[in-house]
Amino acid sequence: MPLAFREPTAADHDRIVDMVVRSFAPITWYRKLDARMEPLNGHDWKERFEDRVRAALARQYVIVGESDGRLATYASGDYDPKTRSAFLDLLAVDDDAQRGGLGRQTLREFERRMAEKGALYLHLECLTDNDAGNGLYESEGFFEIARHFHWYKKI
Repeated sequence: MPLAFREPTAADHDRIVDMVVRSFAPITWYRKLDARMEPLNGHDWKERFEDRVRAALARQYVIVGESDGRLATYASGDYDPKTRSAFLDLLAVDDDAQRGGLGRQTLREFERRMAEKGALYLHLECLTDNDAGNGLYESEGFFEIARHFHWYKKI
């Protein structure tokens, strides 16, 4: 199903935050950290991830994809005109619409819009255990450059 893309309005923000948090719930390292340690200073993974999405909405370039008037996908990131590099920070598909090609459509639309801004390059980060995401990115021509670890310790 083809998506209609647009930039979100402030009225969309609560729905976006809810959809993005639900779509990342099975894979986010924020949740893994809480399971291994504890909520950070009393703030659980969900609250912290909601804050992350709200920060992206405030500071990054954002598009949403709609299907039949319903929010289905989200992408956010930045563009650096000096290096002509774009960064895809978050790509989310509503959890009841996954595995139908909507993430691919949204990725391609984000890439198209960044190219319109002047980007020649697009980079992103994806957890090594996010098989669906890594499969999508590889199939779209991305290649792995490096891996990094998230280390935590209570002090």
